[in-house]
Amino acid sequence: MIIAVDFDGTIVEHAYPSIGDEIPFAIETLKKIQDEGEHQLVLWTVREGELLQEAVEYCRKKGLEFYAVNKDYPEEEYDIRANRKLKADLFIDDRNVGGLPDWGVIYAMIKGKVKPKYDGGYEIPKRKNVFIHIGEWLQK
Repeated sequence: MIIAVDFDGTIVEHAYPSIGDEIPFAIETLKKIQDEGEHQLVLWTVREGELLQEAVEYCRKKGLEFYAVNKDYPEEEYDIRANRKLKADLFIDDRNVGGLPDWGVIYAMIKGKVKPKYDGGYEIPKRKNVFIHIGEWLQK
């Protein structure tokens, strides 16, 4: 899965154009996701030029390298006529409906252990009863 991650307000607190303090567990969680090797992380931010390089370097110094930065893949050439819509499966952004969840919740969502509830909060999917599993097996 390709996961696009915002910088200001998501990895660090809002202080644009400066770099704010790290949001607790943001870098640690992203590194864990990356180390598991199942997903590609793309930095997707409004920052450009020198401000973008500062953000990339900030993450690099913390041990976080992105698959691509403000593009779909590393080799992509910027074209002003091209659609800037990123081909990501998931976006992690503080401007999300409901705001930015805790990074532990974000990790659990990515791993499929938690689902958002539309009336607020999160729901942990319940496992099927052993008798349901046996019944399903017998129906096959």
